[in-house]
Amino acid sequence: MSLHRKTRKTYNSPGHVHELTFSCYHRLALLNQDRSRYWLIDAMEQARNKHDVALLAFVIMPEHVHLLIRPRQVDYQVAGFQKSLKQSVSRKALDWLRFHSPDFLDRLAGERAGGRTRYHFWLPGGGYDRNIIKPETLRSCVDYIHANPVRRGLVESPTDWPWSSARQFAGQDDVPIRMDPLPL
Repeated sequence: MSLHRKTRKTYNSPGHVHELTFSCYHRLALLNQDRSRYWLIDAMEQARNKHDVALLAFVIMPEHVHLLIRPRQVDYQVAGFQKSLKQSVSRKALDWLRFHSPDFLDRLAGERAGGRTRYHFWLPGGGYDRNIIKPETLRSCVDYIHANPVRRGLVESPTDWPWSSARQFAGQDDVPIRMDPLPL
């Protein structure tokens, strides 16, 4: 039996900002611990450098991530950035689980390839990717991203959630990763 993945069209257009959203496998709260959040922060920094993208805004929720990026090169692939980011976190998380909580791995077991179980940290597929070209749309996306923890009832104010760029936008210095300036 062949498993079918949803496909999406990505437009790698120079100068565009990309609004990315990707979720944990089965929407499990795999990003609910500081260790996995820091793995993601580290992966964001590494992918930023490897793929030469500007990180513009983010929020790490317990079971999904929102991220705004703007590639700096004319020729780029958003899928390559996502792959770098997601594979790094997956490897660290699965290695940690194999050593510290092997029974939990069953919850991450997915499709079988060649008779072997494949474990997933992220929901398979590319996630959500929307190109943003208008400054007013970009600002709305930043506000939407920062308001996620408030809408969910996790905090009262966006700046109360340490796992987003809201504090930097409010002029605070206690942020897990620095964002690049928004394009004008």
